[in-house]
Amino acid sequence: MQVRIVRVIDDEIVIAKIEVGRESELPSFSDGWRFDFKKNTKVERLKTYILVCEETSGIVEGCLSFKMRGKTEPYMAYVEVAHHNQGENKKFDRVAGCLIAYACRLSFIHGEGDYKGWLAFDVLEIKKEDEIKLMATYSIKYGALKFGKTTMVIPPETGEKLIEAFLK
Repeated sequence: MQVRIVRVIDDEIVIAKIEVGRESELPSFSDGWRFDFKKNTKVERLKTYILVCEETSGIVEGCLSFKMRGKTEPYMAYVEVAHHNQGENKKFDRVAGCLIAYACRLSFIHGEGDYKGWLAFDVLEIKKEDEIKLMATYSIKYGALKFGKTTMVIPPETGEKLIEAFLK
């Protein structure tokens, strides 16, 4: 799926794509990523997607792992943007938004019954203050709602807005 991200240095829109990641493309700890997408995809049998720019298709800008829990509930297992897309000196913006919106799209495609369009995910951080900060970011930027101690959900109406904002 083609998406648009923003190159921060000149505020230019860059064409990127979200596609199923082949094992050889998936980032891992050894590549400086926080999550080991190679291992997690194998062990947990996740469907993993990468976001790459068309002009630099060999560089993964962000990664998303998705699965269905109990064959009906859409679940975003992992999402991470590349280290060079984090903080004040990030190279591209909108990477996380595109990946989260894509997971929302998958929740409409694969969710069943009452779960159709709902996207669940957990926020688990080593430090409680980091967990609270990340939950606040998901809530403010992406409309996620807290559900229990560490679980958050994006409801269908919010998912549709994210799809419209990031994928259209």
